[in-house]
Amino acid sequence: MNVFTSFNEAAGIRNAVVTTGTFDGVHIGHKTILDRLNKLARQADGESVLITFHPHPRVVLYPESAGKGLRLISSQEEKIELLRKAGLQNVIIIEFTKEFSRTTSEEFIAEYLHGILRARVVVVGHNHHFGFNQQGDYKQLWNLRSKYGFDAEEIPMQEVQNEIVSSTKIREALAEGYIQRANAYLDHYYIIIGKAEQSVEDHFGSGLPMCFIPVTEETKLTPASGIYAVTAAGEAFYSKAMVIVDNDMPLNRRVRIHIFDYDKTVPGKKLTLFFHKKITDLNRVLDSREPTAQLMSALNDIGELIF
Repeated sequence: MNVFTSFNEAAGIRNAVVTTGTFDGVHIGHKTILDRLNKLARQADGESVLITFHPHPRVVLYPESAGKGLRLISSQEEKIELLRKAGLQNVIIIEFTKEFSRTTSEEFIAEYLHGILRARVVVVGHNHHFGFNQQGDYKQLWNLRSKYGFDAEEIPMQEVQNEIVSSTKIREALAEGYIQRANAYLDHYYIIIGKAEQSVEDHFGSGLPMCFIPVTEETKLTPASGIYAVTAAGEAFYSKAMVIVDNDMPLNRRVRIHIFDYDKTVPGKKLTLFFHKKITDLNRVLDSREPTAQLMSALNDIGELIF
């Protein structure tokens, strides 16, 4: 997958089939759009393209209200990896500024979709809006398709067990520790990617070898505080692991990890943590008279799980 940071870098894309949006979490609804994008690109002997933005528009436009405390399912690195796995061919990551936010929807269509990318087809999700004051939508794309020489398609909302999927619902599930529900909406495991660092802390007196992954991107959402069963994967490395999430340390955001097949070479390596299930609340362990016993019980529960 090609990653571009400006429209001009992407000017050479052939027969572009384009969508746009934040695609936070790259959930099942996003994947439906990407699948259609890739199919249309193959039919047009072209390439699939996502135009997305960083930082999130709400952070720029509403820093004191809607953007304050914004938490996203995926960091930028994680989103790129998920898009790659979904088979997208090109992503254009545009720096979102107040100046760019003043671009009207037709200016966006004329200057970027048509003028630079020469889009063959533009695909959007249900009720998607774009441009200054969110004026642009599928109806406008449809009405302007002849003027700018592209076709337009709208993808309906996706459902999981009769529930409409949205990034908001996934964030809510994660914030409550409902990992399995979030995974169903995502159609993949919730992940955290980062470089493992050696931990010298042992708050439980367990003697277990621990490392941790700093959560360096401010907007990255971590699940509710608790102990989780995960898979830890890296280059030539794959193991069950226990992850401790403690959201009461906001100034030092990180997750602690005990890896079953621990290797002294793990610290310093980039790991991807695939979250499977919440095992217990962290406070249940911390408030126990025997926190070490509670921790070891959670560890045994993870060891008996098949994943």
